[in-house]
Parts: sequence; C-alpha cells; structure tokens
Amino acid sequence: MRANALLNRMTMKLSQLVILLTITFVIVSCTTTSFDTKEELLTYLQDKDHGYLHEKSVNGYDFSLLYKPTDMLVDQELSDTYTKEDVEKLRNKYKKYLYFTLSMSRGNKELLSTTPRNRQEFGAMVNELAFGMDKKVHVFTPQKDTLELLDYVYPRMYGMSRATTMLFVYPRDEEFLKEEYLNITVGDLGTYTGEVKFKVQTKQIKNEPQIKF
Repeated sequence: MRANALLNRMTMKLSQLVILLTITFVIVSCTTTSFDTKEELLTYLQDKDHGYLHEKSVNGYDFSLLYKPTDMLVDQELSDTYTKEDVEKLRNKYKKYLYFTLSMSRGNKELLSTTPRNRQEFGAMVNELAFGMDKKVHVFTPQKDTLELLDYVYPRMYGMSRATTMLFVYPRDEEFLKEEYLNITVGDLGTYTGEVKFKVQTKQIKNEPQIKF
C-alpha cells in the first residue's frame, strides 16, 4: 500500500514537472528576440540557423532569400531624434506587410553583367527585372493558395553591385501564416536554372525579431 502511494506521488510529481517544462518551453519559444542595433539584428538574420536566410546555388548562379522583419523597415524611416510614438506609428504602418529580399548573382556579379549574350538579351532582361517579376516570383501555401504580390523594388546598380537584389512586398495575411510554411518560387530568367524554390517556416515570421528602439 505504502509502495503504491509512493509510486502515485512520484508519478504525479513527474507529470507536474513535464507540464511545467512544457509551459516553460512554450513561453521561451514565443518570446520575441530583440537587439540593441539594426547591425546586431542583421547579423542574426544572416545566420542561416535562425531560419530567415535561405540560399541555393544552381547552374553556377547563387540565389538568396531573406525575410526582412518589420523593424528593419522602421529603422530606415526613423529620424535621428524620435519618440516611442514615432516607433509605434511606423510599426503599425509596416507590420501589415511581409518583406522579402531576393538576391541573384553569378560569380559575385549582377545578372545583367553575366547572363545576357547580346544587346537584345540585355534589353529583354532589363525589361523583365524592372516590370515582369510579378510573373516570375510566387508565394503560395502547401495547398497552392497564392499570396498576391503588392509591389517590388528593383534598384538598377549598373554593374556596381555583387548581386541583383530586389525587395518584394506581400500582404501579411494571417490565414496564410496559419500554415506551417510558405513556398516561394523564382522562375527562370534566362539563366537555365529552372524554377528555384524556397520553403519559409511561418513561425519565424510570426515570432520575428525586433530592435530595442
């Protein structure tokens, strides 16, 4: 009898310990990571182990996709002197959207410096990069539901950069973020790489890191 009672108490304590550890894990997992400066945040984002940077190399071309948290956009717009109200206003402005930076290169050079073989191909690629990427880059769920592209920015660097880098903007649709991950595909741009696909976990987006403004 005593042995059974002792066993029951031990089982109960073990169950309580498991519950406590589970609660602690959930709290820690949901805690937002924050940094003192944008430089520290960028260093964190560029560590692939944290799930915000994705890289692939295909047929001699290097592709990288980086999720850009809200506070990176906020920091770009803040003046040297700002208030907490300024920060919250900008966070409310930018948190409605998802931002992804796509970089593509060959031999550490822009696509326009390495891919076109003649003037005609050069002009066609310029036109596609500037006006046609909505037909080349797609974001969709495992069920093939597509997230609409709102805008993208392609800054011409005229051969002065190591990569062709573009910013893509999508609505922050909470229904899409209920999925475990999002697929992001990049169509062939005359690079003979075929479609390049990335899988982005939504938990990284929902628990995105911040800057301590």
